[in-house]
Amino acid sequence: MLSTIESINSVINNFIWGLPAMICIIGVGMVLSVRTGFIQIRKFPYAMKITIGRMLKKRNASDGALTPFQAVCTALAATVGTGNIAGVAGAIAIGGPGAVFWMWISAILGMCTKFSEVVLAVHFRETNDKGELVGGPMYYIKNGLKKHWHWLAYLFSALGILTVFGTGNATQVNTITAAIDSALLNYNIISADSTHIVNLIIGIIIMLLIALIMIGGIKRIGKVTEKLIPFMALLYIILAIGVIIVNITNVPYVFKSIFQGAFSPASVTGGAVGSFFMSMKKGVSRGIFSNEAGLGTGSIAHACADTRKPVKQGFFGIFEVFVDTIVICTLTALVILCSGVPVTYGHAAGAELTISGFTATYGGWISIFTAIAMCCFAFSTVIGWGLYGQRCIEFLFGPKSAKPFMVIYSLVAVVGATMNLGLMWSIAETFNGLMVIPNLIAVFLLSGTVVQLVKDYFNTEGKKVK
Repeated sequence: MLSTIESINSVINNFIWGLPAMICIIGVGMVLSVRTGFIQIRKFPYAMKITIGRMLKKRNASDGALTPFQAVCTALAATVGTGNIAGVAGAIAIGGPGAVFWMWISAILGMCTKFSEVVLAVHFRETNDKGELVGGPMYYIKNGLKKHWHWLAYLFSALGILTVFGTGNATQVNTITAAIDSALLNYNIISADSTHIVNLIIGIIIMLLIALIMIGGIKRIGKVTEKLIPFMALLYIILAIGVIIVNITNVPYVFKSIFQGAFSPASVTGGAVGSFFMSMKKGVSRGIFSNEAGLGTGSIAHACADTRKPVKQGFFGIFEVFVDTIVICTLTALVILCSGVPVTYGHAAGAELTISGFTATYGGWISIFTAIAMCCFAFSTVIGWGLYGQRCIEFLFGPKSAKPFMVIYSLVAVVGATMNLGLMWSIAETFNGLMVIPNLIAVFLLSGTVVQLVKDYFNTEGKKVK
């Protein structure tokens, strides 16, 4: 029975994250880019100016809302996760260095996709019974499209609920326990026989932390993410740059291998990765899996922002993909490729490859940092996806369903800490990919609304922007 489920899931997963789906995701990104005049490139300096500028301004949000900075931190909390460490390593190992190039391409187009998702989420959002701003794909489908499309909103929400317990919680907590176990075992603080007890304790602690944060509502989620995300991102960026500086002489060759490997992977990997399509597929799929452009989930957090200008908040979507993929994922790739650690091309790899890049440069003590980084990345994902799951279940079953969801979501952390989740990770990844379908249909159909909102914005407030 278990092998049958694995086989069925494998077929679906390979299609969802396969070439046809990649073409659809890139295709919608290209359509949106063309229709908006490649706003992610044309207005990139402006996007950085207003996003970073607003981050530096201290302000409070109204009741039931987040500040724009808290909104982007909450969205980044869900996107900046283990995929930035383990996902990039896997893309390079299976697709060769050229996968990094295709990751960049998917990010450039993904900037416009996420920009559009955020614009639509803020434009079509609602205020719930508790006075909180709510939005996302289910709301821009419901309020932006005709009734015969509304089934897409319910499909998206149902898939979101199914996904959140796996992708957003159990697998992330499992990553936390694995990172802590590895560090403790490395320094002989615990024995292999006692890891199950340690994991149970970790699971209970995480369960309590999730409950405390989730019960505190949107305000508490915003306060946690606005402190956790900048800390963990800056720490990771600084140490990654350190690896690059120490191995600066390898940088020109690394970039050459990335560009050469994008179109001729066999010439870089010695034939271990001979397919151009494999390099492209892995780069695009891992990029999308990391920045979530096309999934629509990040727009749920942005819809909570205390702003009256959808387009202005949309630029935070561009900023989000830029930080997640162009900055953090690229730094991870450079840590692996610059450090000189051996990469067994054509075979699966995970976080251990990235960790090897750090330890080769700094020494064994860095394993403590990698454990902390993995824990922060994974826990932030749990919090971000907790908000997404709450919004999805409220859309389907009303506001009274939120508290039971919080209880179950918290308890799942214990399951994630104490069980082997190989199949669950694969199934969760499949449901994650399925969420793309209803969202991309809606974004494509509402692309005209995005174009009009952009024109209106720059015809008024944006006139001064050249």
